Amino acid sequence: MSSEARLPLLSPEQARQTASQAGVPAALAELNVFRVLLHHPRLARWLSELLLGLLGQGELDPRLRELMIMRVGWVTRSDYEWSQHWRIAQRVGLSERDLLGVRDWERHDAFGPAERSVLALVDEVIGTGAVTDLTWAACREHVAGDPRILLELLAVVGLWQMVSAHLRSLGVPLDDGLGSWPPDGVGPAEPPG
Repeated sequence: MSSEARLPLLSPEQARQTASQAGVPAALAELNVFRVLLHHPRLARWLSELLLGLLGQGELDPRLRELMIMRVGWVTRSDYEWSQHWRIAQRVGLSERDLLGVRDWERHDAFGPAERSVLALVDEVIGTGAVTDLTWAACREHVAGDPRILLELLAVVGLWQMVSAHLRSLGVPLDDGLGSWPPDGVGPAEPPG
């Protein structure tokens, strides 16, 4: 993992101009992640379309989606992802208690079968590269039997895991005004070795 930025942030003006030419929404050009990704305008556009599609037009319940993204941020140790989605998750109705519960979701008593199913899915996909039959069956029972939603579950984990890898590998700094690991500044411990 990089502790320093490996690619410079484009200036806000450069990012806005490049985003406009690439078809990336102007609001995304303000984010540090896109100020790095816009070094490759087509890649930035492809990622923006998938990110915005899953965030704004997906079939998956936004609350479950944000719990999954927060878990991805925690498991992958992505301060940027956790900090950025902290606000988004609260906007879709998640409480601070439930967001902190993502850290140790198996012991968090407020999560029901749907939350537990999608959080298990996140851990399995990140940990082994695939979801088990037991967890898949639980997602079908407690989240949805709709194939579109089931596909989105996997897309959310895969996409945000990839974004987290970009963020950490490139050392993308937090955007101005974001605090590290809200609300308490405590991030996951680095594994030994």
